[in-house]
Amino acid sequence: MIVVWFKRDLRLQDHEPLISAMKTGQPILLCYSFEPLWTSDRHYSELHLNFIKQSLLDLNQQLKVLDTEILVVSEDFPLALDKIHQIKPISRLFSHQETGMKITYDRDKAVNKWCKDNDIEWKEFVQNGVFRGIKNRKEWKDHWMDFMNRPLATPNLKKGDFMDREEITKLCGVFDQVKLETPNNPKVQGGGPITAHKYLASFFKERIAAYNSQYSKPLTSRLHSSRLSPYLAWGNLSTRQVVQYAIHQDKKVNKRNLNAFLSRMRWQAHFVQKFEMEGAMEFHSINKGYHILKKEVNKELQEAWKKGQTGVPMVDAAMRCLMSTGFINFRLRALLASFFTHLLWQPWQDCTEHLAQHFLDFEPGIHFPQLNMQSGETGINTIRIYNPVKNGKEHDPKGTFIKKWVPELMELPEAYVHEPWKIPKMEQIFLGFELGKHYPWPIVDIDKMRTYASDVLYAIKKNWRTKVEGNRIIEKHTLPGRPVWDNQV
Repeated sequence: MIVVWFKRDLRLQDHEPLISAMKTGQPILLCYSFEPLWTSDRHYSELHLNFIKQSLLDLNQQLKVLDTEILVVSEDFPLALDKIHQIKPISRLFSHQETGMKITYDRDKAVNKWCKDNDIEWKEFVQNGVFRGIKNRKEWKDHWMDFMNRPLATPNLKKGDFMDREEITKLCGVFDQVKLETPNNPKVQGGGPITAHKYLASFFKERIAAYNSQYSKPLTSRLHSSRLSPYLAWGNLSTRQVVQYAIHQDKKVNKRNLNAFLSRMRWQAHFVQKFEMEGAMEFHSINKGYHILKKEVNKELQEAWKKGQTGVPMVDAAMRCLMSTGFINFRLRALLASFFTHLLWQPWQDCTEHLAQHFLDFEPGIHFPQLNMQSGETGINTIRIYNPVKNGKEHDPKGTFIKKWVPELMELPEAYVHEPWKIPKMEQIFLGFELGKHYPWPIVDIDKMRTYASDVLYAIKKNWRTKVEGNRIIEKHTLPGRPVWDNQV
């Protein structure tokens, strides 16, 4: 029997492990595990588990016509394999490679050992054009583009010899039962390939028209960004599916928006590849020059940031929106990270869990490189210290987004909604609004801390070790040239 192990590839289309397993002609068991090693990790939350469960329900509904389903367990995978193997001997294991955190990397080493100990071949396949074992980026772009242009690996499932549901039910008897039903939350995107394809179609049919103009706007980006990132993060769609769908759109319509979107698709893979090549940035700044930077942890400041109670309206609105819906746009994500690491002057490692828990599209390969970059600790990127007031006035001038998520400020005039601390005392009385009672005073002096953070970070950036490290990072991770999007990716 062959086991096809699903991880962050919860789909049946463009799935090379699945199509390769079918080509062998051997019986196939499809398996997924909610492994305690990652479900108990604080980067994950019910938000993610519910999305995964919805995805599995979707897949099982598609598989129902074949009288099969995915065996869903909740054990560390080597143990799950061992239990299966004792009942139904396994000959081969097929899966995609996973660019994950250290816990899943260590898990993969344990799976590899189990396979060797039991004389079982484990064949892994490239996922989304991220390549294991490369030393630099000199040829990565060409390899990625070649991968994107290959035909989709979409199997004819009717030709597969899948274990039937009765046999799977027997296997379930050796595992704790996993309930896949989830509560309905209309504020959060639902999981599964069927829903993913609806978002894909609606984006290219209508929503892409305002992609460039609205991508950075806190309110309208919810509609006009693609909203595909959760489906890419959990594998309801492959990058190749999305890219090939995009390049077959009419180039005369929305050409600039289409090119911008395709550029971001490669940008996404670029960051995951960076993490694949240097996973230590999960714990430490990629540039060792910044390891001398020590920040005093202030739990009170951190808690105010986590609860959206900083007294800075755009920051609080962004955080509350994220916690409620699992989504905010890239600019707001960068703003939250910048506020935490620069204006609160807290170590970026202390915000990784909270943000990851609430990003529905939590992707380790993007999450950790981005936090390295947004904290200004790479030594090769421009140090961006976001001014939350300026960003709010530019991208939410009437305070519509702020008032939606910080209703305490609903009755404030536009002139004060971004800076309620500037409301004169007498006007506060007329408005029936008291700063410190109805909404907090700012927990930090924005201008003072922007100057302080800039001075410290730029001083370290000029350090000789930071420069040496910067050259190393450029040599290892920088992409030569820029792609030209045409008929090919």
